[in-house]
Amino acid sequence: MIVYGRNPVREAIRGPRTVTRVWATKNAAREPWVEAARPLVVGAEEIEARSGAPAHQGVCAEVSEYVYASPDQLLAAPRPFLIALDQVQDPQNLGSISRTAECAGATGVIVPERRSAEVTPAVCKASAGAVEHLRIARVRNLADFLADAKAAGCWCYGADASGRTSYAEVDYGGGVVLVLGSEGQGIRPRVAGACDALVALPLHGQMESLGVSAAAAVLLYEVARSATAGA
Repeated sequence: MIVYGRNPVREAIRGPRTVTRVWATKNAAREPWVEAARPLVVGAEEIEARSGAPAHQGVCAEVSEYVYASPDQLLAAPRPFLIALDQVQDPQNLGSISRTAECAGATGVIVPERRSAEVTPAVCKASAGAVEHLRIARVRNLADFLADAKAAGCWCYGADASGRTSYAEVDYGGGVVLVLGSEGQGIRPRVAGACDALVALPLHGQMESLGVSAAAAVLLYEVARSATAGA
């Protein structure tokens, strides 16, 4: 896999994946961390050709494939703090949510194996390299995973604009799984039915909903705040 952009390449070097080769433009190679990686100095055109994207910021790297975590391992963590994405297919959204999840201290992210974005170079770029430090697991059936999560002692809360419970009224103590739906359809009925409650974010303007990455940011930091307050 080729990752590109300063942050994704730097975090790949810092993370668990194997980095086999780094390419950089003359200017980018002057940065100390890039120089330490002993890059091959090439033109911007070659880096764009290798990365397949113009937003490479003068550096790209060949890295080993991303290794997904085991869902059972994530649930086995003390007081799991997870976010489950129901058929979120936009790589930008998966990357943005992964970055927020890592910054908020989440245990990991859960995505379905089908009809969902996976960890690609575009997701690495959108996450600013956060996926290198965040455990992401894939599951065959998200509703079944939520049942497993509840059996493991977690509470599952789905984000839904029509939910009757305000997100601020929920006790997020213990293990928590936040569930967010796809950009167009929201949470599917069977997945929503597997949640303990559907929570809503207040909307004071004319729009009917927040984007999935914005909603994820609010909810992730609410859980993080609750955990800090209860500590």
